[in-house]
Amino acid sequence: MRRPPAPKRVSRVRLPRRGAAFSIVASAALVVGAGAAAASSFTTQIAQDFDTNREVVETGIDQNSEAFDDGEMNILVLGSDAREDENPEDQRSDTMMLVHIPESRDEMYVMSIMRDLWVEIPDVGMSKVNSAQSHGGYPLTIRTVENLTGAEIDHMVVIDFDGFRDLTTALGGVEINNDMAFSSGQVNPSYYPEGTIRLEGTDALRFVRERKAFTDGDYQRVKNQQKFLTGIASGVLDSATLTDPGKIAGMVHAFTPYLTVDESLDASTLVSYGLSMNQMRASAITSFTIPNNGTGTTAGGASVVWPDEEGLAEMRTAMEQGTMGEFVDELEERLEQERLDGGPEAPQDDENQDEPDESAEQEVPALEDNQL
Repeated sequence: MRRPPAPKRVSRVRLPRRGAAFSIVASAALVVGAGAAAASSFTTQIAQDFDTNREVVETGIDQNSEAFDDGEMNILVLGSDAREDENPEDQRSDTMMLVHIPESRDEMYVMSIMRDLWVEIPDVGMSKVNSAQSHGGYPLTIRTVENLTGAEIDHMVVIDFDGFRDLTTALGGVEINNDMAFSSGQVNPSYYPEGTIRLEGTDALRFVRERKAFTDGDYQRVKNQQKFLTGIASGVLDSATLTDPGKIAGMVHAFTPYLTVDESLDASTLVSYGLSMNQMRASAITSFTIPNNGTGTTAGGASVVWPDEEGLAEMRTAMEQGTMGEFVDELEERLEQERLDGGPEAPQDDENQDEPDESAEQEVPALEDNQL
């Protein structure tokens, strides 16, 4: 279908091997393990571990059609930061990404959706896109993203942020290039210097959560999350990982308990997808943020991110016509000019603010991003 822009820059993710792009979606170790170990008893053991420990929820996704029946596959990836005593489905999605894989299966587009994007929620009205979950659970979230992007969602994966902590520990750390130095956390804060850094455990968790340390708030956090996922993919695909059965099993065992998936996304399906994408080029993964017009305030007083309707229409057309490459190139030029003119400002921190004039939504308090 299509593919969006990052608020500042589009990044083409370069991975060391083919067929592993799916690792960005979740269950990366399982898919890579399938490609490395084929149908061995070891892979069977990993698959059983995945199917036993994952959580399955009803999503309203049509289970009677195959993902690539319409020539492409779209996966909605949500990041959850719910407290132990709260139902994750009642929370607002802290992170939203749409993964688009075209019919050729040789490239992948990972599109970040700003959580404060002001959109039409079906049967609710105008509201922030991440409020769909508190209004109607995963089914309404999926409908909202489908209406926004024009993509028909084939699968959904929800990742508890705590899973990143354990996954990085299983990997022995994740290496990324940090754009700017910052600190995160109120008690014994973590410090992240500019340049190449290695993230593991609590430091990794704080890195993907942090937004208040940045002048552009969620924009930089989204960018950091994209970098982090790229680092995970690179770590999974490292030869030292692929040749270490114990390490692969450890990753699956550590990460799967933090995954919630739709009814049809089981181990055999993941393996089938992973093996069918063996023609994917190492440089064929592109990540960006869907088009938006920066931040503002609604008539009801809520700080939001305005959608770029023209850019979204171009994105939908590019996805439908298979011209995402051209779209991204043009987007890169546009975003670079925006960067030179001055980047977007961060929305005010009004996570718990209602929108009485334009929406009946009731905000669900979220964990502070700089707390654990």
